[in-house]
Amino acid sequence: MWSVTGWRLIFHTADPALLLAGVGAISAVDLATGRVASARIGIAPHDVEAVGGGRRLLAVSNVRTAHGPGHGPASARLVVLEPVAGAAPRLVAEAPAGRHPAHVVADAAAARAFVTDSETDALLVLGLDRRQIVATVKLGDHPHGLRLSPDGREAWVANVRDGTVSVVDVARAEEVTRIGVGPSPVQVGFLPDGSRAYVSLRGADTVAEIEVATRRVVRRIPVGSGPVQVFATPDGKLLYVANEGTRAAPGIGVSVVDVTAGTVAATIETGRGAHGVVVCRDGSRAFVTNIYDDSVAEIDVATGRVTRRFRTGRTPNGVTWIC
Repeated sequence: MWSVTGWRLIFHTADPALLLAGVGAISAVDLATGRVASARIGIAPHDVEAVGGGRRLLAVSNVRTAHGPGHGPASARLVVLEPVAGAAPRLVAEAPAGRHPAHVVADAAAARAFVTDSETDALLVLGLDRRQIVATVKLGDHPHGLRLSPDGREAWVANVRDGTVSVVDVARAEEVTRIGVGPSPVQVGFLPDGSRAYVSLRGADTVAEIEVATRRVVRRIPVGSGPVQVFATPDGKLLYVANEGTRAAPGIGVSVVDVTAGTVAATIETGRGAHGVVVCRDGSRAFVTNIYDDSVAEIDVATGRVTRRFRTGRTPNGVTWIC
């Protein structure tokens, strides 16, 4: 398992792995033993993504901790890391990533990375072979979380300040439509078959369900306080929604949405400030980062129970599964 805190990497050498982000280091946690190995990488990452079948990890940050805190173009970076069995991942390359990178995803071939730049309201397309920006796509106001559609043809981006989702044609590097969804959209998720997209609306404590074919919001589903990341189970039956709340009044867990009914079937307490969530490839386990508890919770999907909690570095946030 890999996770993002002061950067946290959690992975099992025999199993698929999960990855997290946070404040200044990446750590590997062996899920069999709970042993943690950490490595400083000189940035404070906000998001992390496993690419190329887990052969590489991508992370973005707009703060360079090696030289003290600092914002702006000089410190806005994409870093490329290589997993190391039984140890923390190794930094292998880095590249400029606009002015204020927020989230990163990559295509299936790990040839191109897609980074949201919330300061310039753009999606940056980077060629990973030469680690250069090859295209810039103008988006809505303050783009943040994004996901590629399951077929890899589109990038859907949540624009926090104008209440929309930008749909980008990946091949043409062009925004093809913008969908109004509601207040403060933060992140996007898809059902595995690509028929529905889900957008967390932090400003309304709901998740907007979009019919992908028509680009139409068909439901808004009430969830917990301050929803952030969303992730569907591989069978498409459940959607996990991490409810962060606020620092003054943190959320304490995830809402589990029954996709067919469009209602919350269960609420699972994971820790204070649930932020990132991912479900493993076989659908047996979900992992949730808790930014105010400095922890990651492991959930047994079949029973809906938290089976383990792992201590992490400060404020773990983004999380990705490595398979």
